[in-house]
Amino acid sequence: MTPKHPSESLTVLTDLVLPSETNPLNNLFGGELLARMDRAASISAGRHSRRIGVTASVNHVAFNKAIPLGSVVIVEAKVSRAFKTSMEIYIDVWVEDRLSGERTKANEAIYTFVAVDETGKPVEVPAIIPETELEKQRFDAALRRKQLSLLLAGKMKPEEATELKALFV
Repeated sequence: MTPKHPSESLTVLTDLVLPSETNPLNNLFGGELLARMDRAASISAGRHSRRIGVTASVNHVAFNKAIPLGSVVIVEAKVSRAFKTSMEIYIDVWVEDRLSGERTKANEAIYTFVAVDETGKPVEVPAIIPETELEKQRFDAALRRKQLSLLLAGKMKPEEATELKALFV
């Protein structure tokens, strides 16, 4: 299987925040943003694997900045690392000023998707070759996150978590 670059999975969704999508403070509902991020991550996983991608977990979400009514919201997703059948998708959320075009980072998230065939059986995915410095940082951190998750779930022994040991040496 030929490895791919994160840029090949880049997915950008741009949309407005409408009144029906806001809370009483006139900010975008968190659940609405989660759904937008899930859709972008799904497309990104599909572009990487060329298979159906299903959400396995939402590993991290940071709601750092409220997104007000009328805002232009840009959700950028791309595969940060691929494992055997799973892919970590890193998502950045930006708010664009409609007058100046200036973008401010509002939120970020990390989702895990699994590639499956038409029967729902997991299938292997291509490896990732990061290119930019940020892609390399996210690629390296993905293995630490995976090992920590497996360790906490009791699916990995502490001595097998080689990437985590390096943090404490």
